[in-house]
Amino acid sequence: VIGQPVKSKRPKEPGENKIKPVNKKVKPKTPKMKERESVESSLKSQSILTQVMDKGHLQKVAATLSLAAGQSIVLRCKGSNVTWSYPSYLDTFRDSRLSIKQLDRYSQLILANSTAADTGEYSCWLQLCSGNKCRKDETKTGSTYIFFTDKEELFVPTPSYFEIVYLNPDKPAVIPCRVTTPSAKVTLHREFPAEEIETDGTDIFYDAKKGFLFQHPTSDHKGIVYCKAESQGAPQISIKYHLLYVEVPKGPPSATIAVSSSRAGLGDRVHVVCTVLGEPDVDVNFRWQYPGQESGRPVIIQNFWRLINRGIGHTTRSSKSILLVEDFEDINVGNYVCIAQNLQGETTVATKVELK
Repeated sequence: VIGQPVKSKRPKEPGENKIKPVNKKVKPKTPKMKERESVESSLKSQSILTQVMDKGHLQKVAATLSLAAGQSIVLRCKGSNVTWSYPSYLDTFRDSRLSIKQLDRYSQLILANSTAADTGEYSCWLQLCSGNKCRKDETKTGSTYIFFTDKEELFVPTPSYFEIVYLNPDKPAVIPCRVTTPSAKVTLHREFPAEEIETDGTDIFYDAKKGFLFQHPTSDHKGIVYCKAESQGAPQISIKYHLLYVEVPKGPPSATIAVSSSRAGLGDRVHVVCTVLGEPDVDVNFRWQYPGQESGRPVIIQNFWRLINRGIGHTTRSSKSILLVEDFEDINVGNYVCIAQNLQGETTVATKVELK
């Protein structure tokens, strides 16, 4: 008891005063509050998504879930205007096993009798609407990736037995052999010559939610490959993937224009063809300007595209737009202009048709 008053006097001494503020700084009260706030704010952005358990009990959803195929799952998202995202497979086949109901305070997604093919990301977000315009509320979102495990189906089933993967030197490529069991050991194999493709964890690596990622694809990677998965049983083989190297550089369309005849007689049939060679997976849109357009002179326009194999593993996309004048008249004389557009820009080409 006697020692306590003595200690209470010591803070007045200079040496003791230096110690006390240091002790206060060491106490992590303020950082803890900040950390708690940041954790709480991140939880708030995820907290709108919950899983409905037995007897209506709600549970926060983890970033990844593993459920046995055959189980049903009920997800609930808080909000009066909720939008959902889920594996496109369920939309493609308009699966009756999936149902979504929007109620006053929340939206509920029910997936009954799940299968290995349902494996994927399930997410929801709140929509903020003003009049006819709506936007995503980035602070009110939630998502989870669900593995529906199935010993008979280690790979997530796909509707096809063969897929094309384009290798573009400007962007990573994905071989989408996803698994239903996250712990499965997955390897990548070339069909010819028969060999396993080494993964270094940097340039080529595996992600159970996406597949094999090639960070810097080259023409050496082209060919036919497949994935092999092992998990407590006989190994399973995925579908085959044809890796095609894209040799067309990125940029606005490379367009050319040609006409069946630069001089046409009255009543002749004339067609003008606009052609673009480009990346296999890049869409091209065409617009035309032609004589008689403003007066409503009828023409027929047809658009189509196809893939052209330009040697082993090299391919390009040929997109065409054909403008057809079936009964040539004076009003059809003049310049025919084609505007080809892709995500990188547009290119204009033109040709002239005169009267014989």
